[in-house]
Amino acid sequence: MIDFVAHNLAPIMFVTVMAMLLIGYPVAFTLAAGGLIFFVIGVEFSHISSEIRLFWPLLQSHPERIYGIMYNDTLLAIPFFTFMGLILERSRMAEDLLDTIGQLFGPIRGGLAFAVVLVGALLAATTGVVAASVIAMGLISLPIMMRYGYNRSVATGTIAASGTLAQIVPPSLVLIVMADQLGRSVGDMYVGALVPALIIIGIYCMYILAVSLLKPEWVPALPVEARTLGSGVTSLVVVLAAAAAIYWLTYHTVFAEMRYEIRLVWAATVATLAAYLFSLANRYFRLGIMSRLAEQVIIVLIPPLALIFLVLGTIFLGIATPTEGGAMGATGALILALVKGRLNMTVLKQALDSTTKLSAFVMFILIGARVFGLTFYGINGNIWIEELMLSLPGGETGFLIVVTIVIFILGCFLDFFEIAFIAVPLLAPVAEKLGIDLIWFGIILGINLQTSFLTPPFGFSLFYLRSVAPMREWKDTVSGRMMPGIRTIEIYKGALPFIIIQFLMILLVIAFPGLVTHYKSAPPQSDIQIQLPPLGGGGAGGGMSLPPLGGGADNGGGLGLPPLGLPPIGAPAGSSGPASGTQGGNGLGLPPLGLPPAQTQGASQPAPAAPAPAQNDLSQPPKF
Repeated sequence: MIDFVAHNLAPIMFVTVMAMLLIGYPVAFTLAAGGLIFFVIGVEFSHISSEIRLFWPLLQSHPERIYGIMYNDTLLAIPFFTFMGLILERSRMAEDLLDTIGQLFGPIRGGLAFAVVLVGALLAATTGVVAASVIAMGLISLPIMMRYGYNRSVATGTIAASGTLAQIVPPSLVLIVMADQLGRSVGDMYVGALVPALIIIGIYCMYILAVSLLKPEWVPALPVEARTLGSGVTSLVVVLAAAAAIYWLTYHTVFAEMRYEIRLVWAATVATLAAYLFSLANRYFRLGIMSRLAEQVIIVLIPPLALIFLVLGTIFLGIATPTEGGAMGATGALILALVKGRLNMTVLKQALDSTTKLSAFVMFILIGARVFGLTFYGINGNIWIEELMLSLPGGETGFLIVVTIVIFILGCFLDFFEIAFIAVPLLAPVAEKLGIDLIWFGIILGINLQTSFLTPPFGFSLFYLRSVAPMREWKDTVSGRMMPGIRTIEIYKGALPFIIIQFLMILLVIAFPGLVTHYKSAPPQSDIQIQLPPLGGGGAGGGMSLPPLGGGADNGGGLGLPPLGLPPIGAPAGSSGPASGTQGGNGLGLPPLGLPPAQTQGASQPAPAAPAPAQNDLSQPPKF
């Protein structure tokens, strides 16, 4: 019996810790306690089983492992993006966006639902936090959709699904953690997630369009009296066309001599600033050139779009790292809130408190996962997971399908941080051994976790919406009518179509890896070339070729430094191959210590003998 337990200690540990998590014990403490308890058991069993490699001095590695978390630059992006999102949420940016885009799409059926999807995408690209997006849109748009006769299931499902876009749309916190655990670049993870995220947004809009065609009474257009901004889309199109023309003109003339990235940034900045300043002038000087709708859309949309470009654009172009992009985004959010007059000490304190709590939450889970991981690897848990996964039928496809199902089930009960810190480090080595691109693997897991946010009865997004949706009959302050409450089953029914869409998206990404692996395409190269002349005149080839240290008279002195590209020390100076160094080759060509330089074999003329070294002449080899 003891031999059986020792042999199967890894699955016993894994099942025990997962059971404690599902019961509801705090994640960080459960992981750390499980790791320490099974460490003691493993040390005792190490005398019985040679498969267990745990011993007491191994505990001394924990301080260094925990300290390694503290100076992880990748995880530093989490508090920056969290703080940025919370400042924007508390500055009522979501309210302005929903009102403006709702007015823009108001004349068409399903206009409010389209507005919710698009605003959800914008909030995802600025906040990166699911809870903030779902709660903000639930508080703002749900009463409006109920007021104008939207089907309750369609309305709640659209809000819950649009809020989960923060899981997959960069700068998602999920992608940051996933990149850290997979050991890959956050920038590559962002670039790889961009196309799948845009496809998901497009399919959401296609679903709303299908509902508006098949069940138009479920998604009515806004009545004329509710369109407070009026019409005027034509002037909006004209302004956007003028901004595009300014971009093209400045890109090919004013900034033509700059590098590609700098040209793009400056041309886009000038075009956007021109449209924004023109809209402000039209409003404050009452020029009457633009319609009120176009003016409001540009003034409301450009600041968050500019912030998105500041964060994501600089990361995609390679100008900034994700951590630097997050810092710029947090600064930009503070500036936007200050300009709108919505930044005060209360808002700042609430944002800092929430950011600190979330960051501490992530750090403690990661510390617990490190303690758990040391014990789990010491009892060969990684080998057990690897053998289990590699024995699955179907190879790469079978592995991805099983992992998708397992992560989906875990996502119904555990937060994505917990899954990322526990399951991903165990699955990543197996995926890499199967030849699976880890960025592609991470995006599949990210979409999977996004799906689990919507799954009844434990989907977190459904819980967030339930917390703000009215459960009982309520009075609409605008229309004065009594509105029925929203039942939980209606929220669940509304989420089902979006769950199907998410599953189809997972299958699509698995079937077409190119949707993600396009991140491997090389960035545009600069046409600037720097060519240095030979330094010291000792090399026959171009470039920087310095004469060998202590070479003969044929080297002409110079600086006396060796060229780059070192062969083994002590190789003859005239040895064949690229390491040859006596005639200005690419190698060091030092003779063995204490021996005179050998003559070059196969050369047309033998190298002249070196003169007798003068006293204290450091250009010659030492003699002992």
